[in-house]
Formats: sequence, structure tokens, C-alpha cells
Amino acid sequence: MPPKTAQKLAPFDVYVRWRPLPDEPGTTSIEKSTAESGDYQSVSISQPASSSSSSRGTRSWSSAASFTRIFEPTDDNKAVFDDVVSQAFPRILAGKTCNFFAYGHTGSGKTHTIVGYDHSDPSQTGLSLAAARALFDKLAQLNESLPPDADRESERLAVGLRMYEVRKKSAFDLLNGRTECHVREGPDGKTHVRGETESLEGGKVRVRPILIKPCFTYDSLLESLEAGLALRATGTSTVHDKSSRTHAVFELEIVNNALINARDAVIERHSELVPHGKHATDVYLAENSKGYIVGPDGKYMLNPDYTIDQARIDAAEATKREYEERLEAAEAHVQQIFASSRHPCLGGKFVFVDLAGSEYYDQKASSSAAASKQTAEERQEGRQINSDLFALKEVIRARSSGQARIPFRSSPLTMVLREHFLGSEGGFSAMILTVSPAAEQYAATMNTVKYGNLVGMAGGEK
Repeated sequence: MPPKTAQKLAPFDVYVRWRPLPDEPGTTSIEKSTAESGDYQSVSISQPASSSSSSRGTRSWSSAASFTRIFEPTDDNKAVFDDVVSQAFPRILAGKTCNFFAYGHTGSGKTHTIVGYDHSDPSQTGLSLAAARALFDKLAQLNESLPPDADRESERLAVGLRMYEVRKKSAFDLLNGRTECHVREGPDGKTHVRGETESLEGGKVRVRPILIKPCFTYDSLLESLEAGLALRATGTSTVHDKSSRTHAVFELEIVNNALINARDAVIERHSELVPHGKHATDVYLAENSKGYIVGPDGKYMLNPDYTIDQARIDAAEATKREYEERLEAAEAHVQQIFASSRHPCLGGKFVFVDLAGSEYYDQKASSSAAASKQTAEERQEGRQINSDLFALKEVIRARSSGQARIPFRSSPLTMVLREHFLGSEGGFSAMILTVSPAAEQYAATMNTVKYGNLVGMAGGEK
């Protein structure tokens, strides 16, 4: 089936990708069929009557026409990239954000789809690396077009790589030694993912965000990505010997040295402001604690023996304001770099999310063999993953229906993805359901397709 190149993209497209049937003796296949309705497709699945696996009373199921395309087992990663990801490049080069999610039970091919295992084979390279390679080719053309008077050291475009994983209520920076970062909502209403507080000389306090590594060649990006992958948390589960226990996020942002340096300056100005802000607060509290006493009636009253040193408070506040202005100037400089960039692509971003294995989402029945073998830690992880995936679906539903309140706070995963969703206005988001045709995986496959059907129906007019 050829790509629908003329198709108008929905706000959130959903694709189904069947993996090949495992080459194991006695493996039987799910009975499946596909139907088209306009630009969209539906899928029907049935469990063979001879299958010994339990479907908890459900023998067949059919989706609505909610899928943009259904990939067959013979479609390799390149086919998925050409149909799903390549169409996002005009948006990325216009400075937009495009999000791609891989959802499915463990062993269905999520990591193979997003990252791939053979990085030297173009047909097997994961979507994130294929996007990076193509992005470097396009940036090379833009860099060659820089005029002679350009500051090439500052303006030369590169790909900034961020890699982190979300587990329970924390994020772990895979390019910074798997440093644990905290997911918090700031007073500005934005979600901030930052590491532990560092104490520096002169009373400075620095809290670093997720590290971004600027890469000027594909080989350097591949080297950094492979080093980060080695730190990803996997382990033996009841389902898979290398089960993903986390949601892994891979960001590819178009950056240059001017932008990187400007963002570093914002972090530095923050670190300078903290001690002065704390000093101003301490002075205010100290003066007021001496300036007021508890009167006979138990209420606070002015202390007749002490006069509040307002000049001291004002001096501390003035110093604090000076450093606040420095921070504001640094933040304004970041925006100025975007505004003055020769290319609108600066800040354009690919976001690839390898979601945790959804067998946890399905295994609610303690009577199932796999669920009964789960450890207490696996069950706890399962509840969190279940909550994350449900929250993601509800965020997609709320955004697509134009609700005033989007429930980003429902889980750490959706909090982390908040800025990506909000930054994707004019961009493109898609989910790829990875499913197995093996009859023994029927329940997991059915639940994956059901989830994707709900997302697809919520993601746009079908």
C-alpha cells in the first residue's frame, strides 16, 4: 500500500505495526483482517479456536476506522520512517515540534521501531536515528548557505540530543550519568525537569535541567545515543528478558552554539540570583521578627523597643532586583536569538517516546499465569505504568476536543511531555502501535489495538 502523500494530517495520527510471527515450533497466528473507510483503516482480530491462551471470554474484536495506516510484518523500519516521520520535516524546518510515540506490550517491537538494534542497516535503523541522519543532511545544506559575513562558530546549525527516561515519579538523565531529576511545576505554570541542587562557590546554587548535547555530525550523535542507551533501566520480567521498565524520551532539537550558550547563561544567572533572593528573604524575616512582638491580647503589635530597619530591607531587595533583571535579560537574549536567526528551523524538535511495555496495562487479573508470577515491585511499576498510559490517552482526548483544561498533572509522564504537546501547535503527533500476531499474545494485542483505537478516535475527525 503506497504512502498517502496527499492526505491531510489529523491532529494525532495512529498507526498499527504488526511484527513478524516468531519463528518457533507450534506458534499459531491471530486471524486478522483490514478494511478501509475513506482515508482511514480498521482492523479486526480473532483468536484461533485451537489456541490454548486465555482471552478472558473474548474471541474476536474489531476497531473503528481510526488508523492512518496498518503496516504489515514485511514492512521494515525504513517503510515506517518514509510514511510516518518523513512528512514531518517541513514542520520541523519551520521550527515546530513533532511527537512520535511507540505503544505496545513488551517484545512487540517498540524499541526496535524507535531506536533499532542494527544501526548500520538503513532498513533496520530506528525512527529516531533515521530522523537524525536525514536532519543532518538538511542542516548541511542550510549551513552551506550561510553568507560569508556569518559567524559560523555561533550560527552553524547542529542537532541537540536529550535522552532521559521517566520511571515512577522521577526522570533520569541518560546523557549525564543517569542523574535523577525531579519533575516539578514551577510558579510560571511550566513543568521543569531538573537535577539535584548543586552548591557552588560564592553561595551560588545551581539546578541543572536535562542535559542537551550539541552534535555536529551523525557519528557523534550515534556515539552519544549508544552511550545513553547503555544506562537505560531494563531487567528480566515475567514477560521479557529485557523488559523496558521506563518511558524513554529522545529529543532531537535544531540548535546552534549561540542558542546553547544563551541557555547556559540563563542557568548561570539563576545560580547567581538564588543567594541574593535568599538573603533578601532572610533580611525581611529578621527585621520583622524583631519589629513585632506578641501583645497582651495574644496579637502581634509593633515592638516599642525596636525600629524596623527599612533601609536594610530595601537594600537587600534592590540587590535581588538587580540579579532578577540580569536573569530577565538572559532570558530575553534567548528569545532574541530565535527572532534574529537566519533560519526559522532553530528550535524545531523531534520527540520520540518509547513507552514502557503495556503488558502491565493488561494484566489486572491475578488469576493470569503471568500476573501471578509478578514480583511486588513489578506490580507497583505496573500500577504506575497503567496510570501513565491512561493519563496520556486523556491528555490526547482533552487536547483534541478543545477542552480548556488539559490534565497534564495526572502523571509524571504527561507532566514531562506537557511542553512538547504545547509546543506542537502547527506540528504533528503520531502513535505507532506495535503488536504481535502470535495467538498466545492475543489478549495483549487486543488491548493494544483497543487503546490505539480510543487514541485515534480522540485524536481527530475520522
